[in-house]
Amino acid sequence: MSKNNLTRRGVIKTGAVTGAGLALPTIFTAQSAAAYTNEPTGSTVTLGFNVPQTGPYADEGNDELLAQQLAVEHLNGMGDGGCLNTFSSKALQGNGILGKKVTFVTGDTQTKSDAARASAKSMIEKDGAVMINGGSSSGVAVAVQGLCQEAGVIFMAGLTHANDTTGKDRKANGFRHFFNAYMSGAALAPVLANEMGTDRRAYHLTADYNWGWTQEESIVASTEAMGWETVNTVKTPLASTDFSSYIAPVLNSGADVLVLNHYGGNMVNSLTNAVQFGLLDKVVNGKDFKIVVPLYSELMAAGAGENIKGVLGSMNYNWQLDNEGSRAFVKSFGEKYGKPPSNSAQTCYAQVLLYADACERAGTFNPCGVVEALEGFEFDGLGNGKTLYRAEDHQCFKDVLVVRGAQNPTSQYDTLEIVEVTPVEQVTYAPDHPMFGGAEATLGSCNAGA
Repeated sequence: MSKNNLTRRGVIKTGAVTGAGLALPTIFTAQSAAAYTNEPTGSTVTLGFNVPQTGPYADEGNDELLAQQLAVEHLNGMGDGGCLNTFSSKALQGNGILGKKVTFVTGDTQTKSDAARASAKSMIEKDGAVMINGGSSSGVAVAVQGLCQEAGVIFMAGLTHANDTTGKDRKANGFRHFFNAYMSGAALAPVLANEMGTDRRAYHLTADYNWGWTQEESIVASTEAMGWETVNTVKTPLASTDFSSYIAPVLNSGADVLVLNHYGGNMVNSLTNAVQFGLLDKVVNGKDFKIVVPLYSELMAAGAGENIKGVLGSMNYNWQLDNEGSRAFVKSFGEKYGKPPSNSAQTCYAQVLLYADACERAGTFNPCGVVEALEGFEFDGLGNGKTLYRAEDHQCFKDVLVVRGAQNPTSQYDTLEIVEVTPVEQVTYAPDHPMFGGAEATLGSCNAGA
C-alpha cells in the first residue's frame, strides 16, 4: 500500500510486520491523533461482545461469552495468562491494551440479523465500544460487519462459516478467524470418497440463509467433482425444531447419503429425526445409508448424543489438538469453567487477543492502523497452529479438521474424534474465486469513522 493511501487512512506506518508475529518498530505521525470512532480518552477501553444468548445458537453464544471474558482477564493480567504465554507475537504484556484496562459490554443477537445490528449499534453509540466480536450465524456476521464498516469500528467475526463473510460481503474493517464452507468441502471430499466411495447419491437439507446456501453450494461442488450425484436440495427455515416432514421424503428419493447443512439446535433436531426414521439402518442402492454433517461443534455433538456416532464432518478447532497454544487455552478455560472449550469459544478468544495484539503492534486503536497490522499477519500459538490473515479478503488460513462422532466416548466432551488434519494448502483458494464473489468482490477502504 502506498504512503498516500496510508495518509488517507489517517495513519502513516513506517514499520512492517515480518515473520510470525514479529514486527519492526511502528511510528505514527501526528495524523494518528486524528479523531476516530470511540477513541479511548480515559484509562479504559471498551470492547463489545455480541453473541446469541437466546435462539437456536444460544449454546454456542454462551460458550463464546465465557471465552471472551477469559480473554479480557488475560489481557488485564489476571489468571495464568493463557495464550499470552504461547502467542508468537510478544506485544501483549498483560497490562491491558496500550496501557488501558480492558472493559466490555454484551449484547444478545438472538440469531437474528436485525437484533444483532441493533445490539451492536447500541454498544458502539451508547457504550463506546471500539471493537465488536462474536456471533454464531453468518447472516448475523454479515449484517454486523456491514454496520461496523459504516460506523468506523473493527469487527472481529466470531463463528461464521458462510463463504460470503469474506467473499462477496467482505469489508475492510472486518476479519474472520473461522474457516468457511469452501474449506469444509475441500477437506471433507477426499475423506468421504475414501470411506463411502465415489458412486453415491446425496440429498441435502439446508438451513435457509446465507450460511446454509454457501455450505450446500460448496459440498455439492466438492462431492460432484469426485463423482457423487445430487438427488435433491431442500431449504428449511432457521426457526424449525421438528424436521420430520423434511426427512420423510428422503426415504423415497433414491438417495443413499443425507447431508445436513444445519448447525446448533437445528442440527441436533434434524439428525435426531433422521435417526428416528431409521435412515442409518437402511441399505439403499446396495450401500449402507450414511449421514454427513459438514459443520460440527462439540456442543452440537453432545446435544445429539448417541445419534452422532460414526457421522463425519469438519471443524475449525477441537480441544483435543495437541499443540502448545491449544494446551494453554484448554488449561485456562478448563480450570475456570470446569469443562473444555468449544470450537466457537476458541474462535472468539483468539479474535479478542488478535485485536489487542494488532493495537499494540500498530500503536493505536485507530481502526485503520489495526487493519494495517492484521493484513498479511502470520502467527502461531493460539491453538490452531500456523495461521495467516490474508490481506486480500481478511480470511484466516490454517489447517482444517475432519472429525467423526466417536463410537465409545468417555464423557460428553469427547464425543468427536479427529480423523484428519487437512493441510492448509488443500483448502486454499484464490481471493477472486467465483464462490467468493469473483473479481468484483473487494474490501473497499478502511473507515475510521469520526
